[in-house]
Amino acid sequence: MAGRADSTVLAGARVVLPTGTVENGRVIVEGTRIAGSAPEDARIVDLSDHWLVPGFVDMHNHGGGGASFTSGTVDEVLTGIRTHREHGTTTLVASTVTGELDFLAQRAGILSELVEQGDLAGIHFEGPFISPCRKGAHSEDLLRHPDPAEVRKLMDAARGTAKMFTLATELPGGIESVRLLAEHGVIAAIGHTDATYEQTVEAIDAGATVATHLFNAMPPLAHRAPGPIAALLEDERVTVELINDGTHLHPAALELAYHHAGADRVALITDAMDAAGFGDGRYQLGPLAVEVKDGVARLVEGNSIAGSTLTLDTAFHRAMTIDRIRVEDVVQSISANPARLLGVYDRVGSLEPGKDADLVVLDADFALKGVMRKGEWITEPWTD
Repeated sequence: MAGRADSTVLAGARVVLPTGTVENGRVIVEGTRIAGSAPEDARIVDLSDHWLVPGFVDMHNHGGGGASFTSGTVDEVLTGIRTHREHGTTTLVASTVTGELDFLAQRAGILSELVEQGDLAGIHFEGPFISPCRKGAHSEDLLRHPDPAEVRKLMDAARGTAKMFTLATELPGGIESVRLLAEHGVIAAIGHTDATYEQTVEAIDAGATVATHLFNAMPPLAHRAPGPIAALLEDERVTVELINDGTHLHPAALELAYHHAGADRVALITDAMDAAGFGDGRYQLGPLAVEVKDGVARLVEGNSIAGSTLTLDTAFHRAMTIDRIRVEDVVQSISANPARLLGVYDRVGSLEPGKDADLVVLDADFALKGVMRKGEWITEPWTD
């Protein structure tokens, strides 16, 4: 039975800490927090032959469990949140897709309540301020230039819970919108963009700090026109999102990003849509129909990739077993880096005393076995 562990020692696992991996380590949970010491009567949970890592932090996620963060009811949004928690994501930002401005403002009001009660870590507006040339699974009829006044309208509707806006910063109003967001402590992310290298550099200098799903929905890297990819990879001020599902990126592209940006500038994300953790079938992504087949989501009209069905436990497993990335680097990319970007690293993103007891238990082959959030087991790493 899932329940709260008031005083528990998780012992014997390989524990991944900011300073490195500790063999036969232990993490002490007191109530909702990680503690530095344990009472004599603390419950001992033997996690020998397992890995213990921080809870995952997903800063780009549109839904899951059959539920959409853009259009679902509060109960449906909570279903999506629970689905991703069961897969290790203990901190999650809800991403919207392009829609009418008034509709997005209304959704921001609904989602902000879930942020305020601690179910979400913030709101990410992906669209409508993006390029029609690189729209992906966004309705072209609803796209708009990034007018700072309209950006401000959505910020105000979110009541301080807006964490990130994805913008095609080369469009009219793009640079001014980046400056506005930076002034208010909101992440300006460059994505769904047709920008040149020079235009991307200008946006970074104005305050943009994230690349929305690097490589996807932007011009490819070319030797005479390096475009946004080169600018985003080379600048130490930028964190690059990567969707490691085997569909959005070739393993060589993932390796390229890690090599040039370094693990401290990579954030592994899902970009998940409703079908994550739910299955194949027909779905809606905003106003657009999506067909999910063999776990790959594509628009019914046009066949463009339409988000993913990824969960972060799968991204972690793939990074370890296929991409062969160091476990410490994967943990940094999937927990610490997004937590820092979101301004919540004081509470989550690493297994340190005083932080929330958000953690994931993996077996020796990096398959998920248990998830704890704020000291409560979402899924337990043992069988009764």
